[in-house]
Amino acid sequence: MGDEVRSRIPQLRLDELLAELQARIDAARGTRDRVHSLLEAVLSVGRELDLPQVLRRIVEAAAVLVDARYAALGVISPDGETLSQFLTVGVSEEEISRIGPYPTGRGLLGELIRRPEPLRLLDLSEHPASYGCPAHHPVMRTFLGVPVRVRDEVFGNLYLTDKRGGGEFEADDESVISTLAVAAGVAIDNARLYEEAQRRQRWLSASAEITRALLSGGSRGDVLDLIAQRAREITGAELADVSVPVAGTDTVRVEFASGGDAAARLGLVVPLEGSLSGRAFTAGQPETSADLADDPGLHAGPRRFEGLGPAVAVPLGRAEGGIGGVLLLARRQGGTAFTEQEIGPLLGFADQAALALELGERRRDAEQLAMLEDRDRIARDLHDLAIQRLFATGMTLQSAARLIEHPGAADRVLRAVGDLDETIKIIRSTIFGLRVRDAASAQGLRAQVVRAAEVAQASLGFAPRLSMEGLLDTDVPVDIADQVVAVLGEALSNSARHAGAARVEVVVRATGTQVVLTVRDDGVGIPAQGRRSGLRNLAERAEKLGGTFEAASPPEGGTRLEWAVPLGG
Repeated sequence: MGDEVRSRIPQLRLDELLAELQARIDAARGTRDRVHSLLEAVLSVGRELDLPQVLRRIVEAAAVLVDARYAALGVISPDGETLSQFLTVGVSEEEISRIGPYPTGRGLLGELIRRPEPLRLLDLSEHPASYGCPAHHPVMRTFLGVPVRVRDEVFGNLYLTDKRGGGEFEADDESVISTLAVAAGVAIDNARLYEEAQRRQRWLSASAEITRALLSGGSRGDVLDLIAQRAREITGAELADVSVPVAGTDTVRVEFASGGDAAARLGLVVPLEGSLSGRAFTAGQPETSADLADDPGLHAGPRRFEGLGPAVAVPLGRAEGGIGGVLLLARRQGGTAFTEQEIGPLLGFADQAALALELGERRRDAEQLAMLEDRDRIARDLHDLAIQRLFATGMTLQSAARLIEHPGAADRVLRAVGDLDETIKIIRSTIFGLRVRDAASAQGLRAQVVRAAEVAQASLGFAPRLSMEGLLDTDVPVDIADQVVAVLGEALSNSARHAGAARVEVVVRATGTQVVLTVRDDGVGIPAQGRRSGLRNLAERAEKLGGTFEAASPPEGGTRLEWAVPLGG
């Protein structure tokens, strides 16, 4: 019996050795398969150059490599304290909508932000930094977290939970994910470089397009439109506004608006204090906001940025110094913040926008000079040719009237001579109006009406629509012109304080016998009960000059004021 046992001992040892060998072979095969899976994952991640696709491939590969039920990749925001993006695997869209907003990097997820080192946990709820999950969140127990570095910068973190089969994450799992994280960092860096090269190419193409538009004589509006459209396309912005300062005030006016509700923003006047555009104008450097709609420091002006998040305002310099305006770009809420890499090319774009504004001003000056020279020529021609011929014709008719024996015919000729005299007076008045220049024109009724409308922009929040007809500068006496400007200022003030209007139209007409001022708005109308001291004041001004005043609420809504006085006083 003893001999039999001794003879079987070598057989048992051999079986043990074979079993151990088989186990090692299985382990080697598992290691080989895992290495192959890791290589495939690295190749899969490295093939992509589109950054969002790279990030998606990374989190999917991580879940497969360690057989995790749930996986996520959190991208750290530029402030280095929160998460700006969160990509998940294993959670359906329906579950995500029930859970609510993505995490921002507090609790256990923030632990890797504060300490960027691999972290393995048997039960994540027992970690001191953990404070539970929101309602409807899947139950998670085991945890593995690994930072993803791009060069020397921590780009984000890989989070994996609940290993399938109920086991815990082991050291091999940590090693595999750490290796994937290194490859992921290289892939992210490559995708970033490619994205940056593509963006630079787009900026260069857009700059060349704008330069061609400037050199080909494109209008100021067309060039600003092109600048805003290209800036929106390249940066992925929802809207782009160009604001310019309002002379003599601490406000800026939106001269050009693109995207969103552009019509509602166009013409808006916003104070420098409490607005992102005003902040950039005052500081003379780019200013950013993480949430344009809800930024507590941006409270000035009407609410017009609902649904918008990250924004940047870039000042537009002038060749002779100073700031000529501000370019504002804003993305939708939840969008990525504007980075230094994006703001740098924007500064070059802003220079081109400033050039467009300056060229527009120079062209207006040139057109104004050409118009004045043309007026001088017309005035000379009227004086030297038309008046002289009319005067000679009148003298001839007056002489001929003495030779006409028929009394009726003689009277008609003399009336024609009188008409010619009136015509000569009108032409002389026109000549005087054409020759009004600079300082003199600044005292004319037209210029005063324009100034009154510009002053009212700050209180209205937008520019009133202005229309002027007739010989306002020559036919309207100075005392009546002063009354027109005073009435206009009071009417616009009433619209700003009481009407709650979004549109105001002003029409000033000189008909030859009277001057008529009409102010219409789309506000709340004239209340049945309420103070009317302002309207009484306007009526008294009209009565003193022998005129009329009418205030009414048209059927379509709003208020219509018409103030008219005779030119004879």
